Amino acid sequence: MNSTINTLGALKTAGYASKSIKTELRDNLIAALKAGETTFPGMHGYEQTVIPQLERALLSKHNINLLGLRGQGKTRIARLMVNLLDEYIPVVEGSEMNDDPLSPISRFARDLITEKGDDTPITWMHRSERFFEKLATPDVTIADLIGDIDPIKAANLKLNYSDERVLHYGMIPRANRCIFVINELPDLQARIQVALFNILEEGDIQIRGFKLRLPLDLQFVFTANPEDYTNRGSIVTPLKDRIGSQILTHYSADIKTAKTITHQEAEKLENRHCKVHIPELAKDILEQVAFEARESEYIDAKSGVSARMSITAYENLVSTAERRAILNNEDETTVRFSDLIGMIPSITGKVELVYEGEQEGTAFVANHLISEATKTLFLTYFPKIEKLKKQDQETPYDEVLNWFFEANAFELADEASEESYLNALNAIDPLKKLIKKYQPNVAPVDSPFLMEFVLWALVELKQLSKRRTADGLSFNDIYDNMIKGL
Repeated sequence: MNSTINTLGALKTAGYASKSIKTELRDNLIAALKAGETTFPGMHGYEQTVIPQLERALLSKHNINLLGLRGQGKTRIARLMVNLLDEYIPVVEGSEMNDDPLSPISRFARDLITEKGDDTPITWMHRSERFFEKLATPDVTIADLIGDIDPIKAANLKLNYSDERVLHYGMIPRANRCIFVINELPDLQARIQVALFNILEEGDIQIRGFKLRLPLDLQFVFTANPEDYTNRGSIVTPLKDRIGSQILTHYSADIKTAKTITHQEAEKLENRHCKVHIPELAKDILEQVAFEARESEYIDAKSGVSARMSITAYENLVSTAERRAILNNEDETTVRFSDLIGMIPSITGKVELVYEGEQEGTAFVANHLISEATKTLFLTYFPKIEKLKKQDQETPYDEVLNWFFEANAFELADEASEESYLNALNAIDPLKKLIKKYQPNVAPVDSPFLMEFVLWALVELKQLSKRRTADGLSFNDIYDNMIKGL
């Protein structure tokens, strides 16, 4: 932007050429691709799937419908499109429809240019101001999106109702030359969807009998959830026909990508009371919980499991360790396996349960997901535990299990200090030997988490028992509860 260009005449002298927003996006995308730049930064896991489709749609100057389950980054994609706009564009000063000085469409801008000619004042609009977003809800009206007659304006200006100046324009005309996003499109009433037909195709609008030829310049992006097509509404067929490209989004295909997204989006609290170390295995289990949830018989797969579940679970996991350090007046701490229980409030509010899940309860389902994630990842770190074994057949876990058979009890307090926690785990010599044998390269700071991970896995695989005590958890021989019952 040249700050000295503030009139229509100066703009013409500078040789400014108008272009539509779709041409603008196309030209800047081509420049970014030629320069080898990342066009949609931060959209991990979409490099070979969604992003190439988006780029093709923008090169084709299409309006776009992003179809996918919740928490797949649909709205984020739309917001990132702003980066492909020119940094500044000229606008007729005072125009409510962001009129292009060289190609005005509103009555106000045309009259002003007729009156002042080359002295017409212009301002410059930054690309950050060129993003409009509307959540489609059943109460959205045509007046909200397109406009309505304003009787107060007619009275104040003493205008006849046949004069277009009595119109109050809605969000879409005011978003001229901008990216306009309608989220959850199927929730929009069918009659409102019908009102978008001409805007998408012919560029004219009708407001209570007024038919105005307004060649609006917009890049439309719609988002929708596949479940919405049957549960809450649908996108009417003629509207779908007018949307150039429908692009399917998806969840992360692997834990590595999911971890990258979670770390990127999780709240970075610079003023944490203490330094909290998070073992990579803890991050893996956290992400595996989401993968287990998407396959769980207790959870509605059509509703999806948002990436926001992993993000908030990560934040709660760190805060669980931080709270314990505060109580113990410690400057440093490490996330423990038992801290995963602190994630449960982040899980229960973000999954839609089927009938079986409702019967069991959200807390049970959350614990079940952590249990399944533990068993899944255990097999990637340690040998498989056979359900049936021959008499006198030795296993890698015999020494650990014998230690618990001979011990009266082993307790880990929820709020134990780092020193007490480490002393308790290090007292189990067979467990240390097991870690050293099968995970010899584990960092010393991560070893306690791995040791506790083995204990929880042995419980889930029915080799040890675990029960809640007043202060924490007690791990015992598998026959302990049976003997106590006798």
